[in-house]
Amino acid sequence: MKPSVPLFRRGSSVTSQLGLSDRIFSSKDDRGLASGIDVGLEQVEASLLGEVTFADEIANVTSRYLLNAGGKRVRPMLALLTAHLGSGVLDDVVTAATAIEITHLASLYHDDVMDDAHQRRGVPSAQTVWGNSIAILTGDLLFARASQLMARLGERAIRLQADTFERLVLGQLHETVGPHDGEDPVEHYIQVLSDKTGSLIASAAQAGVIFSDASDDYELPVVQFGEKIGVAFQLIDDVLDLSPQPQETGKIAGTDLRAGVATLPVLRLRERAPHDIGAAALLARLERDVMTGGGATGEAADSAIAALREHDVTAQTLTEAHGWAHAAVAALSPLPDGSVKKALTRFADTIVERSS
Repeated sequence: MKPSVPLFRRGSSVTSQLGLSDRIFSSKDDRGLASGIDVGLEQVEASLLGEVTFADEIANVTSRYLLNAGGKRVRPMLALLTAHLGSGVLDDVVTAATAIEITHLASLYHDDVMDDAHQRRGVPSAQTVWGNSIAILTGDLLFARASQLMARLGERAIRLQADTFERLVLGQLHETVGPHDGEDPVEHYIQVLSDKTGSLIASAAQAGVIFSDASDDYELPVVQFGEKIGVAFQLIDDVLDLSPQPQETGKIAGTDLRAGVATLPVLRLRERAPHDIGAAALLARLERDVMTGGGATGEAADSAIAALREHDVTAQTLTEAHGWAHAAVAALSPLPDGSVKKALTRFADTIVERSS
C-alpha cells in the first residue's frame, strides 16, 4: 500500500515563526541571523530528502511517509540558531541537525505504536497503514541512518547520539512501567518528559554549539535551556492533546488519554480527587470511559475529554509550562547579549504560545 501524502512545505520563514520581524529584532545582525537560519533550514530539508532514501522499495516508502507529512523542524532550527554562537551554519552543523531530526522522526514511529495512535501530522499513523512490525522496523532503520550521519562527525557526535538515544529509550521504558511505589507521580512524569523530549531538544542545541566551533562555555547553558524548554514543549502538548480541533494538532482530541497515558492534567486531577468531589467524579469518568488503553471512542469519552479541557487542572498545566519556559530563558544568562540570546528567548515564547 502506498498512501498519498503531501510533500512538506515550510509555509513561513523562521523570521516569522520566531517573531524576528518584530521591531526588537530590527538590527542588521538580527536580520542576518534570521536569513542564515532560513538558508540553513533549506539545506537541512534538502539533506533530509537525500538521507531518508533507501534502495529497498518498502523501506523507502515507509521511511519517507512521516517526513513527507510535514513537521515543524523545531530541533534543526534550534541547532542552526545556537550555531550562530560560533562560526554559523557550517556543513557539520547541517549534518548534525539532519541526524537529530531523523532521530526525532524515528521516535514518532515507535511512539505511535506504543500509544496506539491513529493519526500523526494529519495523516494515518504508520502502523495504521502497514501494521506495528513495519512501523517499528522503519523507526529502527531511521535510527540507524541517523547514527550513520553522526558517525561522519567523529567520536564526540557518536557519544552525543548514543547518550541521547539511551535517554529516549529510558524515557519510554519509565513511561510504560510507571512510577515505583512511593515515587511522586508528577516528578516521575516530568523526568519522563525530560528524557523523551528534553534530551533531544538539548542535544540539538548542544550540537549547534559543538559543530560551529563555539566556546565550550556555551554548552551547559544551551543544554539546560533545551532540557527545560523540552519539558515546557511537552506540557503544552498535554494541553493541545485536549484540543477539539484535530486539523491544528494532527490528532484527535485526547489521543494520549485514549492510549492510557496519564498526562499532567490527569495527574493534577488525581492530586485533587481525595478532597474534591468534582475532581474525583471527573477522574472516575476519565478512567472508565477514556483511559482504557484501547483508543476509546464514543460520546462518553468525548464528553469526559471536553470536561477535562475546561477544568482548572488544564489551566494549571499551562501555567506550569510557562514556568518551565521562564526557567529555560533564565538558564541563558551566561550567554553574551545579542541576536542569538534574543532569538532563543523568543523561541521559548513561541513554544508556549502554541496553546493560544
